[in-house]
Amino acid sequence: MKPGARNLITDVAGLRVGNASDDHIKTGVTVLVGDTPFTAGVHIMGGAPGTRETDLLAPDKTVEQVDALVLSGGSAFGLDAASGVTQGLRDIGRGFAVGPHRIPIVPAAILFDLLNGGDKNWPTNPYAPLGQAALATANQNFDLGTTGAGTGATTATLKGGLGSASCVLPSGHTVGALVAVNALGTATMPTGHFWAAPFEQGAEFGGKGIGTPPKDLHPTKLSSNNTTIAIVATDAALTQAQCTRMATAAHDGMARALIPSHTPMDGDLIFAAATGTKPLSNPIEDTLWIGHAAATCLARAIARGVYHAYAAPNDPYPTWRTAFGSH
Repeated sequence: MKPGARNLITDVAGLRVGNASDDHIKTGVTVLVGDTPFTAGVHIMGGAPGTRETDLLAPDKTVEQVDALVLSGGSAFGLDAASGVTQGLRDIGRGFAVGPHRIPIVPAAILFDLLNGGDKNWPTNPYAPLGQAALATANQNFDLGTTGAGTGATTATLKGGLGSASCVLPSGHTVGALVAVNALGTATMPTGHFWAAPFEQGAEFGGKGIGTPPKDLHPTKLSSNNTTIAIVATDAALTQAQCTRMATAAHDGMARALIPSHTPMDGDLIFAAATGTKPLSNPIEDTLWIGHAAATCLARAIARGVYHAYAAPNDPYPTWRTAFGSH
């Protein structure tokens, strides 16, 4: 499975990503938006999630397609980012039609980044404007690392960040992942080798190779300052139930790249998105490989998010490049 042309989730045609950051607060918002509505699902394995409109993504619910998905910092305050995205989409006439009204469907998930050295004494909640700003920047090309929802993200030992990766399957389907890495656990061994190293394509996160795992328990930041939230996407024509299965399978990638993951203090969550432009020729076999690809892309995206993080004032943790070299 080779990466797509950009090695970003936007290799799935029809998807765009926008980021907005506030470096003073050390937080931000990331938006995935489709040129047209797309089918979506979700699976949550963390013990402390923070979400908006995830219930409607269950396969038995009426609305099967959404206009955008939002990943945000800010804990519960960050859920307001979806309000800004919803307003921005309404302003351009997007949304589920109810009589003369358009109601944009914008599920969202948040991570906790309130103890990362940023100034959180804001006079008014900043996340709705950040959501609108992120939507306004949505493009096929976007930055990784200390940006968007990954602006203030951390892991147990290093700064986290925003990561993305993609691959093209032999079936012709494209799969991509987008993630804000803010884990209780670690993305690397003490030597700086990424847990996701077996899945690296080229030197997309440094080409450091595969290290020797430590025998002792790896350090964790035992606090509530956690949660890794992600989106996996494909151009395959999937039902909402198949999207849910894709999101479920993708959690394997989180477990491969972050140790430990899915803890009681993480809100680990994965959305799945399907644009539906390429039909399945063999539904059972195709969905199996799409799920596997989603997990592999997510593991790579997690490592890339940490690898591309850059230092900023008052950081509580070093970056990977600071700790283990720039190459």
